[in-house]
Amino acid sequence: MMHLPVSAASKLRLASALIAVIGAAVVLSSSDTPVFTERDKAYYADPNLVNFVRPGLVLKILSASIEDDGTIKARFKITDPRGLPLDREGITTPGPVSVRLVAAYIPKGQTQYVAYTTRVQTSPITRVSATQANYDVGGTFTKVGDGEYVYTFATKAPRDFDRTATHAIGAWAARDLSEFDLQSINNYDDDVYTWVPDGSKVTVVRDVIKTQTCNKCHDPLSAHDNRRSMELCVLCHTPQTVDPDTGNSMDMPVLIHKIHMGSQLPSVRAGKPYRVIGYQQSVHDYSSVVFPADARNCTFCHEQNTGAAQASAFLKPNRTACGACHDNVNFETGENHANLPQLSDKMCSTCHIPQGELEFDLSILGAHTIPRFSRDLPGVVFEILRVTDGSAGKRPTVTFSVKERSGKPIPLSEMTRLALVLAGPTSDYATYVSEDALRSTCGADGTCTYTFNAAIPADAKGTWAVGIEGYRTLYLLAGTRRERSVRDPGANKVAYFSVDGSPVEPRRQVVSLAKCNNCHFSLSLHGDNRNQIEQCVLCHNPTMTDRAVRPAAQMPAQTIDLRHMVHRIHLGEENEYEYTVYGRGSVAYDFTEVRYPGDLRSCDRCHVNNSERLPLRPNLLPVTSPRTLLNPMGPATAACLGCHTSVAAAAHALTNTSDKLGEACAACHGSNSEFSVQRVHAR
Repeated sequence: MMHLPVSAASKLRLASALIAVIGAAVVLSSSDTPVFTERDKAYYADPNLVNFVRPGLVLKILSASIEDDGTIKARFKITDPRGLPLDREGITTPGPVSVRLVAAYIPKGQTQYVAYTTRVQTSPITRVSATQANYDVGGTFTKVGDGEYVYTFATKAPRDFDRTATHAIGAWAARDLSEFDLQSINNYDDDVYTWVPDGSKVTVVRDVIKTQTCNKCHDPLSAHDNRRSMELCVLCHTPQTVDPDTGNSMDMPVLIHKIHMGSQLPSVRAGKPYRVIGYQQSVHDYSSVVFPADARNCTFCHEQNTGAAQASAFLKPNRTACGACHDNVNFETGENHANLPQLSDKMCSTCHIPQGELEFDLSILGAHTIPRFSRDLPGVVFEILRVTDGSAGKRPTVTFSVKERSGKPIPLSEMTRLALVLAGPTSDYATYVSEDALRSTCGADGTCTYTFNAAIPADAKGTWAVGIEGYRTLYLLAGTRRERSVRDPGANKVAYFSVDGSPVEPRRQVVSLAKCNNCHFSLSLHGDNRNQIEQCVLCHNPTMTDRAVRPAAQMPAQTIDLRHMVHRIHLGEENEYEYTVYGRGSVAYDFTEVRYPGDLRSCDRCHVNNSERLPLRPNLLPVTSPRTLLNPMGPATAACLGCHTSVAAAAHALTNTSDKLGEACAACHGSNSEFSVQRVHAR
């Protein structure tokens, strides 16, 4: 890049500023819709700077062609989010924009791309060389309009390339605004353009999984140079691409299946890590990945309602995709394949049809049946009808029902477990008791009553809660060689009641189960007994630790307060010190290997009602936390130190907490403060 004298550079910047501000004024007046939200760094920047820089990037490929001699060209446009053209070199508009492009096609009779643009990668470990799909190197950019360019590839297609085949140009771009301290996730974009060189309509596509599906967890999907769309990824992650360091295929069905299987891969369980060595010999070990929605849940990724043209591709078995998850199968010898060699994909669907008559059979859907989602389970439906004698000092009586989804009553003698949990107050749960309710008195209609052995404390105030949980054990495919026992749990129900005549106030809602299930599909813990947030918080309250089940040699105890625990779990491998919780049977659960796929700055991925913001509601309890850096922790401290686990962060919280007055967090981190929670987490 040419370096100008300071005076010349200043004049150029001034001219650029005038052009940008005038242009921005025109564009910004064209719409009342704000470009930026509280999640964006630019939202908090000086408005004059934002009007000058206009952060963000939109890339659009307008057309593509291949000439008779194989010359590949693509025309594209780069703009800011409001549509104002950007200068690729960053001279007349702020921030240079780097653009990389790849060219590929789908050969006749095949379903995946083959890239024209490739590179030869030689492993310094194995000395093996491999030809890999890659972006083009050495091509030329020609400016043809404001923000519009034609890129001529250095790579040429063969002279005999198939003009009737589907072709694609993929491009990804990054805008460098570091000079203005406005780097953000909005400064990246990519696009894919498909066409048939002979001018006919595109009918053959590669469209198995939509990017929006990946972004249920990934927030957003991003790899390499912030490449973000599945449409782009499949242009390079093709059968032709192999990692020469490990010999592992980078073909998308293989790579993605193996990554998401992670620790459940037969090869990993047998002791062989699953690793990929990438750019500059960076090692990526996926052996500890645990897919939060259960790896048997094919349709969690292969969604049928996204409009993907090949959404049902998983119902057409082949050795490559299936063998990626079932990587202990040797198709050549038949090992772990009923001793049946499989030398091609032609006969796979003979045994593995899409769906059979029974679950747990050899069909695709049957073999991937998750027991608790079996269609043959009649279901358990709980209802809490009323609570009587729910006053301070009394033993409350709960009237509830237990039925199947059809409405048929379930005798409690058929339930394997049934418990009622009494907790309070809802302002911040401080105590709970769980009692076995299997000996309740029931009528023929499935309505039952249970009186707690424990009494509500005589000095209790406000609103208290009763929750119900349990399951029955059933046998599926009974009498067959596929017979299996399955827990059929009921969805928890929680009822609230006043113990002192004051208005009933349900416990505050901090997170949404629907948001949890964006990744987890159907969050269910503790043997499927607990599956609703309202039930979880009854026990995972500020006073609770794992002391009761933690071995004496592993003391002090760990807090299991929900706000601190969930943050620490999702922080996972980013924790700066261990977070291990002991559960039933004194089993240790080490959460420091968790690999959260989203962006930890995105508080609203889990939170609702702006519940992550300060100040928190008053009169919340301190958190008992013998094992963490501070004990006890204030309610805001417990939440924030769940992610910010350094000694410095703990010292900061301690310094700003008064024994007499409590936490001062909101003074600097309140919603209208310079360092508000939403501002410091902006991206």
